[in-house]
Amino acid sequence: MRLHVTGDISALLPGIQTLQSNLGFEQSEEGITVQVEQAKGKLFVKWEQGKGWIRYEEPIHFFRALSLLVERIQNDAEGVTEEEPQFTYNGTMFDASRNAVPNLHMIKQTLRSMALMGLNGLMLYTEDTYEIKERPYFGYMRGRYTAAELREIDEYAAQFGIEVIPCIQTLGHLAQALKWDSMLELRDTEDVLLAHYEDTYVFIEQMFKAVSDSVRSKRIHIGMDEAFGLGLGRYLIKNGFRERFDIMNEHLAKVLELTKKYGLEPMMWSDMYFHLLMKDGGHYYDGEVDFTAEVVSQIPKGVRFVYWDYYHNDQAFYEDFIDKHRQLGSEPVFAGGIWTWGSISPNYGKTWENTNPALLACKAKGVKEVFATAWGDNGQETNLMTTLLGLQLFAEHGYTSGDVDDNRLKERFRTCTGQSFDDYWQLTYLDETPGVTVNNMHSSNSSKFLLWQDTLIGLFDKHLEGELETSLPEHYKQLAHRMTAAEANADGDHKLVFNLYTKLAAVLSEKATLGIQVTRAYQAGDKETLRRLAECSIPLVHSLVDATRKAHRKLWMATCKPFGWEVLDIRYGGVLSRLQSAEDRLIDYVEGHVERLEELEAERLPFQYLSPPEEHIIAQGTFYHRIVTGAVLSAT
Repeated sequence: MRLHVTGDISALLPGIQTLQSNLGFEQSEEGITVQVEQAKGKLFVKWEQGKGWIRYEEPIHFFRALSLLVERIQNDAEGVTEEEPQFTYNGTMFDASRNAVPNLHMIKQTLRSMALMGLNGLMLYTEDTYEIKERPYFGYMRGRYTAAELREIDEYAAQFGIEVIPCIQTLGHLAQALKWDSMLELRDTEDVLLAHYEDTYVFIEQMFKAVSDSVRSKRIHIGMDEAFGLGLGRYLIKNGFRERFDIMNEHLAKVLELTKKYGLEPMMWSDMYFHLLMKDGGHYYDGEVDFTAEVVSQIPKGVRFVYWDYYHNDQAFYEDFIDKHRQLGSEPVFAGGIWTWGSISPNYGKTWENTNPALLACKAKGVKEVFATAWGDNGQETNLMTTLLGLQLFAEHGYTSGDVDDNRLKERFRTCTGQSFDDYWQLTYLDETPGVTVNNMHSSNSSKFLLWQDTLIGLFDKHLEGELETSLPEHYKQLAHRMTAAEANADGDHKLVFNLYTKLAAVLSEKATLGIQVTRAYQAGDKETLRRLAECSIPLVHSLVDATRKAHRKLWMATCKPFGWEVLDIRYGGVLSRLQSAEDRLIDYVEGHVERLEELEAERLPFQYLSPPEEHIIAQGTFYHRIVTGAVLSAT
């Protein structure tokens, strides 16, 4: 397809040229005429009698409009599309601190899709994964971004009108930085900076200088969430006990002095103030908060609070908490979530169930800035390529006053990414298995614990007894077939995504109940079955796990910096080694070299008590170190 985009497009031209291959057109004077005009008001697209028109207000609106026009041309659908942007800022925050640091190739291809979606914000969550020249151990061997890399990302995003906002930490979540000897003097507790200590603020100023020199935006996210150890470690020893609300206020005031020095406009997570002012000392979302005028007046001014919430499916709850945030004295920014954390596969069901009411609440309450977090807790086993489905949902909410039309969303996903929405949605069934509620609202991560759990120890085997012994392997077998078909439909790095999950589903179809089979045969004294399992089943699973490891590594190396992969290599290596041990132990028993296998005589208990009881596979918040052993994995 050839397009002749005309009008005052000089500022848009770099972005147009960059997106030509994504939309399948080339800019040519001999092409279809597309008249472009910049004006306040709604985004406007028209395709009629072989000509196109686009009217836009902000650059990001133009690139969404361009994708809408190409969509009409390709579908031979004459007519007009008008959309009213609901948010002034809408985008994502990529976690680059949980081992997987997205490389420039991945970030750029994501930015291209975001431009076509009409998303204008990117935050990179970097606890210690950016360069501070004065601190060589800050981000050491963690794949930290150089200043030059951040500038390149910022330049690339700017051609589409996408704002890159640094997202750092200036209080908590700094365990990886504070573990080094050279940083110990800055530590209050394991992951919290020592407040009211002069060198701490020298360090924070170095942070601000590093990130402010690397991007053009003057906005910055200064973090400060979940700093529960504030004032309770070395601070307590040095200063005695003080109310943590007062410590927090004094620390924030000093940090805000530094943001002012560098001309920065800060925002921060709000949860610590909720936690510190909760009347019953509860969690972020519990109980009543003491936001009286007297208390609020003590909180330093000049910072916007970010309300993060990806846990609720009730619009009224979100609206109530938006009101609570406004009591803090500034207009809140809302942060939802695309559930990519705590498992090996994304949880799209829960993402949809919680995002729709959240963004409807934001629109109802007039919140103008939103973004989707994509965390990577416990080693970032789920690749951030899988966030694209959720980003499309955020985008469509951003240009729709009410509910999003699912069929339209699927069509937009095809246009903006070139991939199938339905194929990507299949990934959610790695965890939404038989025995799990619809949309997996309890965050079962069965694909994770079934892969990592030990064949001889089987900490989750009790949950798999009964009907699941048959239904679970069949579920994964059928899913592997669907993943194979999806892989054939995909292209580029998307093909690598489906290749990984094809192999993972194949592993789980064989490994899910392997421990039960081994334990049951041993307890029945069935040495013939034990030999078959040792000589046939376990070697098969071993080969499938290794194929999955290689597919996972290929995807990681294509989309992330190599640092951090060593952790997953260790995890896969542990499974492979323990499978070999299981094979050896069974053969030793069958051939009479040992009299008993104590591991298989131990009673299998439920990993956790279930509510309701019919939900057999549910392992909410279960991380690797608890999945693989009942012993001590790594501690003094």
